[in-house]
Parts: sequence; structure tokens; C-alpha cells
Amino acid sequence: MLSIIIIALLVNLLTETSESFTVVVPRDQIVAHVGSTVTLPCWISPPENAEVLELRWYRPDQFRKPVLLYQHGKIIQEESFRNRSSLTLHSDLSGGLKDGDVSLQLEKLRIQDEDSFRCYVSGESAFDSREVVLKVIALGSAPVLFPQPLDDGRVNISCKSSGWYPEPDVSWMSDERTVLRPGGVSRSRGADEMFSVHSWTAVSHSDAQLLSCSMSLKTGESREGRLNIQAIIFLDPSDSSDPWKAPFIILLICAVLGLVGLILYKYRHKLPGKKQTDQICEDGLTEKLIKEGDVNIEELRKHAVQITIDRERLHPGPSVSKDCKIVREALEYKPSGEGFPYELCAFGAQRFSSGRHYWEVDLVRPPNPSKEYWLIGVAKHGRFHSKDRSALTPSSGYWFLCSDGPNGFYTNSDPPVSLSLTPRPEQLGVLLDYDLGQLSFYSVKERKHVLTMSTRFTGSVAPMFNPGVGDLSPLIILDCPEPVESPVETPVESSQPLLSNSSALD
Repeated sequence: MLSIIIIALLVNLLTETSESFTVVVPRDQIVAHVGSTVTLPCWISPPENAEVLELRWYRPDQFRKPVLLYQHGKIIQEESFRNRSSLTLHSDLSGGLKDGDVSLQLEKLRIQDEDSFRCYVSGESAFDSREVVLKVIALGSAPVLFPQPLDDGRVNISCKSSGWYPEPDVSWMSDERTVLRPGGVSRSRGADEMFSVHSWTAVSHSDAQLLSCSMSLKTGESREGRLNIQAIIFLDPSDSSDPWKAPFIILLICAVLGLVGLILYKYRHKLPGKKQTDQICEDGLTEKLIKEGDVNIEELRKHAVQITIDRERLHPGPSVSKDCKIVREALEYKPSGEGFPYELCAFGAQRFSSGRHYWEVDLVRPPNPSKEYWLIGVAKHGRFHSKDRSALTPSSGYWFLCSDGPNGFYTNSDPPVSLSLTPRPEQLGVLLDYDLGQLSFYSVKERKHVLTMSTRFTGSVAPMFNPGVGDLSPLIILDCPEPVESPVETPVESSQPLLSNSSALD
């Protein structure tokens, strides 16, 4: 009798031992971006077939409302996680449920998903559970810097960015890597739970040449915007604080130059070597007035590339020529609504992921007038979903300059920057400097720099074109002529500030 009892106890002990297990999860928290897919690893040790067990993933104090419940071969999901949660493999070597892998996959992450998740596994005579912490983050848009002259001669630099979670840290730095103290920081939170940040600081021309504003998360991820302080034009006619200041100073400079020229002309006979000296003085002044702020188009054309429209990624609205160089709206196209037709975007067949690349676009076909509606820039490869303006942002992989008829010229930065271009460009040059993270626009016939957008490119980008609607002239991608070597090189410089709005796309 005693032997029977001992045998029964041993059998029962062996049975319990065979059914005991431990739930294993990572020690560190899991960090994932908003909108991404994440795996919360959880597995049974020693490995055991989990198909016959009950698996329950739930958040604190919500055992009876599990995110996902696996029971008797069926899966039940909480309403807020419906079609977003599933069981998955925690590694490529995993054998799945049969091997005891009960990891949870969450798709289309939201900020509200940030929480602790408990992995609970139970059998007939054993159960165990462990907690996995999920941290959700959102990397905001690249900071955009805007200068505003102050009465004391300094410049107030404003730095704005949106789409962050949690609140980012803000830091200012000069070109000498000197940390600057911000004048202030304000934060606001939108209905989507994400933060918008506005910081500002005041500097003088002697403080630095290049100023940067960085926003970063505790994870180490950050975005940076830069502004060339020395390139800021203080004689800005749009300065509402004193609309007569710029014209007055310009008139004063012209008067002084005129007076100097008059004096040189009047007393030219008293100067030694008068003929040669007169020619040098007069020509020198004339050359300076004409070429100040100009760019060397021949130098830009050394980086010229041939661009054609990619027919495979073409919206049915645009019409493209056989050589894929001319684009305009199709005759049968009907605008979907009022405003600029952003859906008419066409993209270049060429992709760039390094180096400098230059191309030119003709915006007039005589005798027709210059186009009033167009959009020209670059887009990240694979992000060709042009529906409306809200979808075409630097954080989404788009950078462009737009001409919207009576609404003027503007960029797609956040907020957009409006420009006054006179005369209206008839031929636009575009220089993509991938490595420096700059996209520059030039008015070719006027040999003028229009605008430079500063960002951080990741992955390959392609040229982007939109012909607009209603113009007689089409948008024509030109074959740049061979550059002509000049004995005196004029550096490619800009008297316009850099727009640091774009971004490293992730």
C-alpha cells in the first residue's frame, strides 16, 4: 500500500514538473515610432507547445479586457486594437506557438498605445506572466528658422517645429559649436497629442556666421535647422516696422555712388593716366552694381544632369511629350476642387542619393506669356502620393517652390514662406546638393539666387514637377548647354537666407 502511494506521488510530481514553465520577456523597454509596427517579445521557457494554452495580453488593471486573447485556437481582440494586434515571431529562428513563442505584434502605433503590457500564459496546472513596457515616440519636423531684425541691430531668430512626442529638448549653437542660451521656449499640444515647439534667441552679426537650432528626444534622435546669419538681408522692404527704411538707405547709397562718379568725371583731367583710369573706375562701379548678388550659371551647369519624366509613376491628369521633357495638364483633366492642383505632380525617372545635381526648367514658350502656375522641387523616392498640400510636407518627403498665380510664390515649409519674385522667372535652375542637404533655386535669365532650402536627405530623391492649370505655356525640362569656361569665376553665392526646413526623413 505504501509503495502505491509513493508511486502516485512521484507520478504527480513528475506531471507537475513537466507542466511548469516560465514566461520570459526583455528587460529593457521597447521603443517605437508613431505609425510603425512593433513586436513585444514573450516566450515560454523551457519551450512548450502554446497552442493548447491560454494566452492573454492585457494592460494594467484590464485583465478582463485583454488587448489580445488566444483561447481554444481562437483570437479575441479589444476594440481599440482590432485589426492592429496579432501573434507574431520574436525572431527569425522562432518556431512560433508550437515552440512557445507568444510575442505580440501591434500595427499603426498611436501615442495612446504607450503603456505597460502584461504577457500572461496559463495551462491546466501552471501559469506565469511578465510585463513589457512600450514607449511610443514621434520625431517631429525639421526646425524652420526665421530671422527678424531688431531695433538694436541684433536679429531675433525664431525656431519652430511640430509633430513631437514626448516634448523635445531645444538647444541653440553657433558655428563655433558654442552653446547659446535661448530667449524663450513655448510648447503646445494638439488634438493628436503631439507637441509643437517654438523657441527664439537674439544674436548679432559678430556672434556667429552659422546658427543652428536642434530639437531632440531622450532616445538621442534629433532634428536640426540652420541659418546663415551673414546672409540675412536687413534692407528688407517687407519689414513692416519701418516700410520707408529700406528705400531710404538704398536711395542714399545710390546718391553717394552717383556723387563719387560725378567727382571722378569732373576731375578726370587732373588724374595721371586719365584715360585708362577713367575706364577702370567707371567700368568697375558699373560691374559691381550689375553683378552684386549674381551667380555663375556656367559653374552650376558643370553639375548638369539629364532629367526625364517617369511615365510609370504619372497621375492621369498631366500630359507628357514623347521625349518625356514637356508636361502640362491633359485636355480631359478636370480639377477636383479650388486652389492649386497638387495632384498633377509628375516625377523624374532619375534618382539621387549623393553628390550635386543641376537641371533647368523653361517656364515660357513665346509668344505666350510666362507660366503663372507651377510647382518644382524634389521628393523622396517611394513617397509619390500627391493628394493635397497638407500631404506634401518636408516631413513626408517633399521639398518645393510653388507659383500659385495671384497667390504668389511660396515654399511648403511649416509655416510656408512667401516670396516676391520680380520679374516672374522664365527659366528656373534647380541645384540639389544631397550631401550638404540643400535644395537651391535660381532665376537663370536674371542670374539670381532665389531660395535655398536646408534639410537632411535620407534615401534617394527624385525631381518633382507640376505644370499647374490654365497657362498657355507648358513646363519644359531643358537640356543644359555645355558650360563655358570663364577666365574669372564668380562664386555661387546667395544674398538670400537659407530656409532650414527639411528634413532628415526617416
